[in-house]
Amino acid sequence: MSRRYLICLYPALFFLAGIGPAQAHHAMDYALPATMLEGLLSGIGHPMLGIDHFIFIVGAGVLAAQFERGWYLPLIFVFASVFAASLRYFGTDLSLGELPVAASLVLLGATMLAAQTPRDSVVRLLFLVAGTLHGHGLAEAIVGAERTPLAAYLVGLAFIQCVIAFGAWRAATWGAERYPKLPLRQLAGAIAGIAGLIFSGMLLTA
Repeated sequence: MSRRYLICLYPALFFLAGIGPAQAHHAMDYALPATMLEGLLSGIGHPMLGIDHFIFIVGAGVLAAQFERGWYLPLIFVFASVFAASLRYFGTDLSLGELPVAASLVLLGATMLAAQTPRDSVVRLLFLVAGTLHGHGLAEAIVGAERTPLAAYLVGLAFIQCVIAFGAWRAATWGAERYPKLPLRQLAGAIAGIAGLIFSGMLLTA
């Protein structure tokens, strides 16, 4: 990447340095959702407020744009995250913490910064594993709630992740067509990778 493109990363890096991973994981101020509406709003807000999750979903959309008919690839991440969140709610707690989520950002960044676009089978596996890790972390906001807000939470979670991923995929597709020389994949990969390293460092030194 040229220097002028690297300069574009500076504001993002300053922003990331000032926050922590999953800075605001709870849209309900750490209170469990008690109604269907609260569950829905919590599910919608959780990936938006957790910056580590948000960056990965956007990066997944950008990476998916490198493939013909790649729009379906982020769905693997979404389905895996919702399934993993459901499993944790029903008692499958692996006590993983946030470090694996941060590590998934590093892996996503490395994949996007590779000289050649990876095979779609590699991307599918990455999204499956990452979705499981992210879903396990996202379930923290709903464990202990009643079944009705749980169902609404999962609906909101799936909906907003699809919106973010498809929005990023569409924007990246449009950008590649209009500005073919713009290294969008590399820029997004650099942000994801550096964010993952920053968050990992914060978690390891906390």
